[in-house]
Parts: sequence; structure tokens; C-alpha cells
Amino acid sequence: MQTFKAGDIVRVPFPYTDRNTRQHRPALVISNGTTGENKDFLWVLMITSAENKRWENDVPIPLHHEAGLPAPSVIRPSKIATIETAHADRLGQVSEVIFEQVKLKVAAILKL
Repeated sequence: MQTFKAGDIVRVPFPYTDRNTRQHRPALVISNGTTGENKDFLWVLMITSAENKRWENDVPIPLHHEAGLPAPSVIRPSKIATIETAHADRLGQVSEVIFEQVKLKVAAILKL
């Protein structure tokens, strides 16, 4: 089984909020590795194309190729999911600077 850490970009079946389907897409791991009773879950944030309408808390990924992404993208902290690690494939990772920006956005959303 693959191991993951906070800041990794993974490809996962991300759930839609408005229908009972999932779409494989990139996501950012925000949990400190795996979580859950058997350590088989990840907390992830959705990553979407930079071409989509921007949301207030989106964090751009300026060097998308270095992060393992095929196109300019943004991290969407407002969309969080719990995913089984068995369904995740590692693509790359974001820089520490980008991850710090994401942590600040998540903390603000959660009022931590």
C-alpha cells in the first residue's frame, strides 16, 4: 500500500455534492498521512482547473507541472472529502509555501 503525507497531490474518486457519483480528479492531502481506525483514510481537498470560476478561498498552484498536474489548477479548501487510501494514486506534491496558504484558508473556514 502507498503511503501519503500532508501536501501530497493524489488522484482520487472525489464525491460530487449534488449527485450520487464520483469523478476521478486530483486532490490535496491535508491529513497528516492516513487516519482512521485502520489508518486507511485520507482527508483531501478538491483540486480543479484554473479555468473554472474562482471561489473565495481558492489557492492557485502556479507551477502545476512540478506538482504533477497536467494543467493550471487551484486547490479548493471549501470542498473536503474523506477517501480510502486504496483508491488514491500519488501524482506529486505542492510546495511548502502553497501548503501553508492552504492551511491558513482551512483554519479560517473552520474558525480555528
